[in-house]
Amino acid sequence: MLLRIFTEPQQGAGYETLLRVAKATEEYGFDAFFRSDHYLKMGDVSGLPGPSDAWITLAGLARETRRIRLGTLVTAATFRLPGPLAISVANVDDMSGGRVELGLGTGWFDDEHTAYGIPFPGLAERFDRLEEQLAIVTGLWETPENKTFDHRGTYYQVTDSPALPKPAQRPRPPIIIGGVGAKRTPRLAARYADEYNVPFHSVDDTGAAYERVRAACESGGREHGSIVLSAAQVVCCGRDEAELRRRADAIGRTVEDLRAGGLAGTPAEIVDKIGRFGELGAARIYLQTLDLEDLEHLELLASDVLPQV
Repeated sequence: MLLRIFTEPQQGAGYETLLRVAKATEEYGFDAFFRSDHYLKMGDVSGLPGPSDAWITLAGLARETRRIRLGTLVTAATFRLPGPLAISVANVDDMSGGRVELGLGTGWFDDEHTAYGIPFPGLAERFDRLEEQLAIVTGLWETPENKTFDHRGTYYQVTDSPALPKPAQRPRPPIIIGGVGAKRTPRLAARYADEYNVPFHSVDDTGAAYERVRAACESGGREHGSIVLSAAQVVCCGRDEAELRRRADAIGRTVEDLRAGGLAGTPAEIVDKIGRFGELGAARIYLQTLDLEDLEHLELLASDVLPQV
């Protein structure tokens, strides 16, 4: 089981904070550093110093790290046109020496769109746009050199594109698709995803979502074992109850809620719950780390959880 650190910078984290966490992620032996792609805080926090662009910060981290994978969970298709997105991700992949992964989703947070003047169509259209973006981004990356790429869609038209630049990873960086939608999400994952992620759901609900994706793979003629399964869970670890409650208080959550709906407790408790996801077929767990000033938390996870999974 690979453990990945997953951050939410829109809640209040500048680049220097993200850099410290990314370097600790690498030093402590975790597999990857991921960040959300949001432009507005959620909940009762200040949000200072304000939002940061996911791919700009990942570009900086690409030059400051050497081993860990880097990516988004997930980039909103509403934020960027597919051609420029393919260029940006390919650039960061090259800057990192081929360590980038692209999580791509419909976008869901209406308020951040109105706060920054970003159009926010209805859900059906957002899924249609996501499907076209997946086709364009992967098509641009996979087009052979000295060939051109075209796409004639409802929302995007691409004509005689040189399909450059190419990412360092060939044929392309891994694509991650997440969510628990019953129909379109499994179909899109089966067609485009290298990894399917279930964020913030129970073990049972996660297992049901995995089964839907496996069925979609089989219906589409794809071997379901060829797609990596993963889950994202908020993490809160303490050596004892007092330390656990201190960390829960710091992120404005209760220990009881975190135990029920996340990965919370002693290292042994967390290892046990990770094992339950592993029994479903999960190969990666994204540890949503909300207090980015608490590097001792990462150190505890690295020393007492990571070696046991």
